[in-house]
Amino acid sequence: MNCLCPLFFGERPLRSPLVIGTSSMYILYETNEQKLYKIATELLKTERAYVTRLNLLDQVFCAKLTEEALKGTFPVDVVKNIFSNISSINTFHNQFLLPDLEKRMGEWESTPRLGDILQNLTPFLKMYAEYVKNFDNAMELLKQWTDRSPQFKAIIQDIQSQEACGSLTLQHHMLEPVQRVPRYEMLLKDYLKKLPQDDPDRRDAEKSLDIIAMAATHSNSAIRKSDNLKKLLEIYEMLGEEEDIVNASNEFIKEGHILKLAARNTSAMERYLFLFNNMLLYCVPKFSLGGAKYTVRTRIGIEGMKVLETINEDYPHTFQVSGKERTLELQARQDLNPPHNTPYRAFQETIEIFHQKNETFKSASKDVEEVSTAELGKRAPRWIRDKEVTMCMKCKEPFNALTRRRHHCRACGYVVCWKCSDNKVALEYDSNKINKVCKDCYSILTGEEKAEGKKKGILEIEAAQFSGSSIICGFLQHCEKNKPWGKVWCVIPEKEALVLYLYGAPQDVKAQSSIPLLGYSVEDSPRPADPPASFRLSQSKSVHSFVAESEELKQRWLKVIRVAVTGEVPESQMPNDATANATDTQETSSDST
Repeated sequence: MNCLCPLFFGERPLRSPLVIGTSSMYILYETNEQKLYKIATELLKTERAYVTRLNLLDQVFCAKLTEEALKGTFPVDVVKNIFSNISSINTFHNQFLLPDLEKRMGEWESTPRLGDILQNLTPFLKMYAEYVKNFDNAMELLKQWTDRSPQFKAIIQDIQSQEACGSLTLQHHMLEPVQRVPRYEMLLKDYLKKLPQDDPDRRDAEKSLDIIAMAATHSNSAIRKSDNLKKLLEIYEMLGEEEDIVNASNEFIKEGHILKLAARNTSAMERYLFLFNNMLLYCVPKFSLGGAKYTVRTRIGIEGMKVLETINEDYPHTFQVSGKERTLELQARQDLNPPHNTPYRAFQETIEIFHQKNETFKSASKDVEEVSTAELGKRAPRWIRDKEVTMCMKCKEPFNALTRRRHHCRACGYVVCWKCSDNKVALEYDSNKINKVCKDCYSILTGEEKAEGKKKGILEIEAAQFSGSSIICGFLQHCEKNKPWGKVWCVIPEKEALVLYLYGAPQDVKAQSSIPLLGYSVEDSPRPADPPASFRLSQSKSVHSFVAESEELKQRWLKVIRVAVTGEVPESQMPNDATANATDTQETSSDST
């Protein structure tokens, strides 16, 4: 038996522990006083770490972004709405709660109690309710402006690279206030278990616990969302921060390796799947020393998806996933534990749950007294309540508080998103005033289909088709004149070597715009307000600004563009282009995908 050492808590020993000894055995007991002191020490330790995080959020992230926003780079309100009332929370903990705890621990021998101090916390819990309520909105704004503004993104990345951040993202640090109240509840419950029934601190401690526990129920709901958000952020980084998946409506279900069977031969290829409540990401491994681990080959929606087991003599335990976007024949890996049919069951359960939730808007439709086609626009409809649906009743996209809000069609009363209500027509029941209606009602009332936009000829070519045979392609930040910055997928195809096409994403079926490069002037001399690795294309009154992810990538783009503007065909940069994955190019038009 090892020799016994004195039991220490913090930096000094407390009263000696009770030791019962014989020649063959020693039993060491902690007294109740020691256990209570240990809990109090843990509270102080975690409070100090928490205040450090709050300072990082308030005095570093928020302060730096506000400083830049005051220059007019991006709206100050964006920063305020992201960080909500973090300054008030930081002030309370930094100037009140932490000093009170440190003072109490210094006089613990004479005043061993926590309940009275934690009771001082309870009036300030309303601050946490405001922060938690705003959390989803803050995450959406953060993602939106990281994509939209290179300066916004650069400030965050610079701070995240510092040692104080501990290799964690801003989103991870912003989770701390959400998680803090439940931690107070946990420590206080443990404290009460060890506290004698007749202890003078029991009344204050119990009263504090009642109030903190009520506040924690709201935070616990947010924590469940935050755990999912953490996972979404991890996947977002694994995919090279190029897939827009960090959204409160996306719920992670399952991930893992799987084999994909080729249709034209008997080969099986290693693939990776990310299954969510509303979509499947079908990925290929990306062989790189750092950064992205996978490239998304296809995004398949759960709506309309079917899954069935198949029989293959060469490959047992196969099943087929059939969606609107693509059909895949897959084989579960034989070394899986649990059994081979686990992926198949996961798909079945996800599809079933999706259809159950999808009934929310269908049941709402059954309850409403629908306006007949003959009466459409002539009689006021009954509006379906916002809370009766969770998704647009036309396109079925889920609603959220920022980018897809609820609107009512003034003709049929359905709850739809802004895209599906972007139509106006005169309604007879409203004295022929112009009202917003859904696209279906617009077609019925006007007798014409709502145009989705002009045909733009070559812009209809899919990004993936161009990217597979391009001189150069990759993501750039783009800004035209005084319009906001946005992240675009840029392609100069081999067949159209003098034209730069701008897509919203690598799999888009139509380009957002194109720039005929012939005759444009290329400028890459740095200007004071320009972010790093930027360059500009100008011709007459047309000015396009671009920002590459690195100086090296900028020079590759300039090498191609400087040749193209002269009317000569530039050499391909694809073999050495870090923005393009060799696997992508080889597999885009092949059945091996």
